Amino acid sequence: MSIRVLVVDDQSLVRAGFRTILDSEDGIEVVGEASDGAAAIAQVAALAPDVVCMDVQMPGMDGLEATRRITADATSTAAVLVLTTFNREDYLFEALEAGASGFLLKNSSPEQLIEAVQVVARGDALLSPDVTRRVIEAVASSGAERMPRPAAAPETGAAGATAPATGTSSSPEGPIPVSGSPELASLTDREREVLEFLAEGISNAQIAQRMWVGEATVKTHVSKVLMKLGLRDRVHAVVYAYEHGVVRPSS
Repeated sequence: MSIRVLVVDDQSLVRAGFRTILDSEDGIEVVGEASDGAAAIAQVAALAPDVVCMDVQMPGMDGLEATRRITADATSTAAVLVLTTFNREDYLFEALEAGASGFLLKNSSPEQLIEAVQVVARGDALLSPDVTRRVIEAVASSGAERMPRPAAAPETGAAGATAPATGTSSSPEGPIPVSGSPELASLTDREREVLEFLAEGISNAQIAQRMWVGEATVKTHVSKVLMKLGLRDRVHAVVYAYEHGVVRPSS
C-alpha cells in the first residue's frame, strides 16, 4: 500500500514542489495539502495520512503546535516529519518535544526527503545528519538538560518500561558516564552495541550490515533497547547514549 502523505506549508510553491517530488516515487501518494496548522489538524482527521510533512513557521497556528496536537490525538496514527529552512536548535528541541518523528532541512535533496518519509512511515525516527550532529553537540555541552524524556513507546508497542534515571554531569570532554544505571545495566552486550550504533544516527539497514544480521533482528534489538531504557524513539536513544557516556563525541 502507498504511504499517504499530507504536505503542510504556507507557501503554495513549496507545497507544489514537495508534491511533485513525493508523487514521483512509487509507493508514496500525496493525499492533501494544508497552509497552516489548524488546517493541517483538520486534514489529518479527514484524510488519515500516514505521514505529515510539517512546516514550522506559518500564520495562525504554527507547525510545532499543530504537531503537538496531532501526536497527542489518540485517534491519529500519523507520523510528523518537520521540514524547515531554519537550522535552529530551539526548533529542533521543540519539534522533538512536540512528538515529531523526524526533522529535515528544506535544503535536503529530493532523495533525502523521499527516504525521510519512508523512514517515519515505518515507525522509525529520523534526523538529518547535520541535525544529528547538533543534538550530539548540545548533549555534550549541556548534558541534554533540555531534551524531553517522555514515557516509553517502543517500536513494537511494548509497554510498562519506566523512565531512565537522570542526573548526569558534563565536562569539556563530554558527559561523564553514569555509574550504576540500572536501565543501562539491563542491556545485553548486543543491545549495548545497537545503542552505540543508534548514537551514530544510522538506519536499521546500516546497523544490520555492520552486525551481519537481518533488519528484522535489528528492529527487535532496537525495540528492546527503547523499552528497557524507557525511551520514546531512536532520536532520544541518541541523547541517552551521549548523556550516559555510552559513546563520546569525537574531538
